[in-house]
Amino acid sequence: MAPGNQLRFAISDRINDDQVSPAHIPLILLGEFQKDVNDFLRGSSRDLDLSKVIVSIKEGSLAFVVSGLLSARSLWSDLEHLGFTQSLGSIDPKRAGVLARWQNAAQKNPDRCYSVSDPSDRVFFSIDSASSLHKTEESWVYVEKYVHGHIVDMGGSTRANVHLKLESGETLTIASTQELLAQGEQNRLYRPALLHVTAEENLHTGELRNLNLIAFEDYHPAYSENQFRLMVERGTLAWSNVPNSTEWVEKLRGNL
Repeated sequence: MAPGNQLRFAISDRINDDQVSPAHIPLILLGEFQKDVNDFLRGSSRDLDLSKVIVSIKEGSLAFVVSGLLSARSLWSDLEHLGFTQSLGSIDPKRAGVLARWQNAAQKNPDRCYSVSDPSDRVFFSIDSASSLHKTEESWVYVEKYVHGHIVDMGGSTRANVHLKLESGETLTIASTQELLAQGEQNRLYRPALLHVTAEENLHTGELRNLNLIAFEDYHPAYSENQFRLMVERGTLAWSNVPNSTEWVEKLRGNL
């Protein structure tokens, strides 16, 4: 799904026999809805600068029309996932938490309905008392991998660590030792870096936790046709016994 610039978040309900609207909504419900929209937009990756987001309040139940969303890559990716699955396990965990709260509220109140749509009135999803969104159990596996970004902080008098800012804007905190950070003569701070780490990775979201530094790797970005061809050959061999790679991944995520 190509990123757009605008979304419409709407809530409908009846309070004291009157339809919820900008002129008639309990203060607590308004505050909860505003916070949920904020959390859903921002997610865990925080790739959206909310200071640049503009909101207008519209009639038609109560609707927030949010503009300035072109940079929210993870938001549009999650909306695409929600278009073809009822599983909350394949989207950002903070956004999944918002939808779980909305479903719980709608199940307790049959008049309550939430929806998210675009300017052309295409509805990405709606949640009411009959919705059946489900959250698969989190699956964490031990991994050893390489992560690339810019080191924005490192050190610590008691707990040594490295703060690595990724291209997505997310910053990883990677535990280390003072001895490992002291190795080498070059200044690594505020420079691109490739780190060899161990971590726990969520099979459904790709989130990493409990990261530990193994080593700083030499980072000299350059394209090698031979290296690329070798990686393709290795990947092809590794997946040769999997008839449908997309189906295999979706099964791991609990979507099939």
